[in-house]
Amino acid sequence: MEGTRGHILQLMVMGILMGTASSGYRAIQTPGYDDTSTPEILNPSWMATIPDIFSLSDVTMPGTHNTMALYGGSLAECNSWSLSLQLRAGIRFLDIRVRHVKGNLTIHHGISYQYAHFGDVLMDVVAFLIEHPSEIVLMRLKEELSNTRDIYGTVVRYINEYAHWDLLWHSREMPTVGEARGKLIILQDFTGPDLSIRYNSLDIADDWKVSSLQPEEVEKKWRSVSTHLEAATVGNKNRMFLTYSSGASILAHPNALARLINPRLYEYLTGYVGQSKRFGIVTMDFPGAKLVQTIIGFNY
Repeated sequence: MEGTRGHILQLMVMGILMGTASSGYRAIQTPGYDDTSTPEILNPSWMATIPDIFSLSDVTMPGTHNTMALYGGSLAECNSWSLSLQLRAGIRFLDIRVRHVKGNLTIHHGISYQYAHFGDVLMDVVAFLIEHPSEIVLMRLKEELSNTRDIYGTVVRYINEYAHWDLLWHSREMPTVGEARGKLIILQDFTGPDLSIRYNSLDIADDWKVSSLQPEEVEKKWRSVSTHLEAATVGNKNRMFLTYSSGASILAHPNALARLINPRLYEYLTGYVGQSKRFGIVTMDFPGAKLVQTIIGFNY
């Protein structure tokens, strides 16, 4: 959830939400939606068979919205798998939100601290890419809560301290799969000199404001998702498409909306199984492992 008003409302209801989270809710694991701690299927090296000559923009890949948002109650939480497990499950697009204060980059979803810092994210990505060098990880990196002018230098310091400079793709140009293997591609959504590909250079659908769980509001969100997925199949192959199926509001918490949208997404995509389709990056809250695997399958 984004925006100043959302942050204030989140603060007001935090106590209520924390109580709800501990009131005996039973986790759910279905093909499209999963809020358990462990995915039922792992796909750690699925990019290995994609030809090196393919443009990365032509790859269909699963991603998670607010990847590290595992804490803070039902309004703040967007995922239940750890970053390490997300990567092993096949997630290749990460949505990382950092708060920049006094040279530190802590992980936040709005006001909700996620008990991690940017160095933890980098270490998990490095460990994964060392173990699986055929893979490519894309990371939207966004400054949360503020917009400081000196974040670029702090990001560079963290990269040098917790990863290494050569791990990154250092160009605004879209790489081929072969050029990008074993690398982290930061999709830069913060101020400063060019570090890599700019996030706003992608073709993005992120209609995240869903005012309620009323059928007409859910249908409106679904139309946004399906329309952009259709656009990706016929769009410019040299441009990366990014579709968020996630959304939130005080009356539509991420998990509740995902329980409605994810099954529709799974049904929609399974209808195209066996066909040659390019859907771009499909980004979700609480994705089910079979939904992740279905998205991966369009590359073969």
